[in-house]
Order: sequence, then C-alpha cells, then structure tokens
Amino acid sequence: MKPIMVADYACATGEGPLWHPEEGRVYWVDIPAGRMFRYDPATGHHEPCYQGPSVGGFTLQADGKLLLFMAQGTIRVWQDGFHETIVAEIPEERESRFNDVIADPEGRVFCGTMPTRERPGRLYRLDPDGSLRVVVPEVGVSNGLGFTPDLKGMYYTDTRARCIYLYDYDRATGEIANRRVFASVPAEPGEGGPDGMTVDAEGYVWSARWDGGCLVRYDPQGNIVARIAFPARKVSCPTFGGPDYADLYVTTAGGQNKAEEGEGAGALFRLDVGVRGVPEFRSRVGL
Repeated sequence: MKPIMVADYACATGEGPLWHPEEGRVYWVDIPAGRMFRYDPATGHHEPCYQGPSVGGFTLQADGKLLLFMAQGTIRVWQDGFHETIVAEIPEERESRFNDVIADPEGRVFCGTMPTRERPGRLYRLDPDGSLRVVVPEVGVSNGLGFTPDLKGMYYTDTRARCIYLYDYDRATGEIANRRVFASVPAEPGEGGPDGMTVDAEGYVWSARWDGGCLVRYDPQGNIVARIAFPARKVSCPTFGGPDYADLYVTTAGGQNKAEEGEGAGALFRLDVGVRGVPEFRSRVGL
C-alpha cells in the first residue's frame, strides 16, 4: 500500500480528485492557483487543462461535462472551456469560495463553502433545477462528503471541529437530519485534521489527514483499521478510479514549501489498497 507519485505540479492546495470513466482520466485542482489537471494512467500522460478563477470542487455531470464550484459562489459547466453558468454568484459568499462537493444519487450536489472573518462556512444543496439552499448553516471548515452503501446515510467532514459526522439522508427529498459523530480526530501533535474522503465498495471510509501526513481507513462503526503514511504533511483528498475502480488516487498540498511539507507535497499519488471503490454519482444540474 505504498503511495506512488504519478504527477507533481507542486500544488499549493491539490484537491478534489475525480475519475472520469468515459475519458479514462483522473482530474484534480490546485485551488488557490486556479489550475486544474488531468492524468491518463493508460499512457502516463498528465497535463494542465484549466487556468482561471479558483475552483474549490467539481462533479461529473451526467453528460460527461464537469460542474465547477468556484469562488464567490459561482457554479459553471466546463468541458475544455466554459459552456454554461448555473449560478453567477451567491451574494453571501462574495468573500468566500466553495471547498468540497459531492453529487447524490438523484443528481443533486451538496456543496460546502469556506468560513470568512465574519461568519462560519455553510453547506448548500444544489438541486437539478438550479435552486440552491443552505442545509447546514454553521460549519468550521466544510470538507469531505460521502454516502453509506445503503444510501440512507451521508458523511460530512468539518475539519475545524475535527469530526466526520453522519447524517440520516433521504434520497427522495435530499433532506439530511439527525447529525451524530461518526469519527473524531484527537487534538494531538501529528494527528492533523480530517479533510477529503471517499467510501469504498465494502462501506469503509477513507479520510485524508491535513497536517497528519496520512490516509486513514475507518470501518462502518468508525474504528480505524488502516493508516497509510505519505511523504507529505498535508494529505487532502482520496478517490477511487481506473477501469474497475481498483486504484486509489490521493492529492496532497503544500507544494510551495516542500522543504517543510515533504517531498510529496502538492503531488498526485496512486495506491493499490486491495479493495475497490464505486463510481461517484453524477450531477444532473440543468440537464
């Protein structure tokens, strides 16, 4: 389970990896630099594919385009260039940006924003008709999301609270309720905070540790069953990919200061962890 570096763009905040099955490529972003990249494991080729306003997260639309969640609450459709603006801005988010997002089984998107000096972050839900509503009004640092295999629960990470929460999730309505702690990270040196996450085919949760230098696997009861070290302090987000979803791709951050953050800071890694993932759900916004 040793991480293998497959691309290094020295990202300040490498984030949000996502597998595109039709293209056979994994996409990821460098948030503050406003860059996006893609990697083709069949050829080993990787390249920058976007430079522009900051992108905090993205989903794969049902038609194969990407839905980008950006600074100031902007949401736009992209495929080698912008195609459509879904939300021009959210007035309450003009001093913020989106940070992590996930599509649900019905094509909605849960999308979190960063806190500002004046207020905490928020978690929104974007419905396929383009309507947007706040579903969690006060969040420390909105981060990784995922669903339980039975689609009755949704995981949601608040890095500042050092918690991965579990909500009851109603697939028919998109409503979430009954928040409880799934896992918490102790405030001890070297532990870091929970960041991006994904759920594998066995229903186990993989959570990246920002400033913890590792990726942690939790069983469905919230117990740690594996911990994989990385040559980077800021491990930011995992996703499964490849033709059979047997490859785990992981982003890291801190590439502007590798001397302190580690030689793998700001890179994209691939691992064989002996378990498969499942395809991420696709957004159907505006379709």
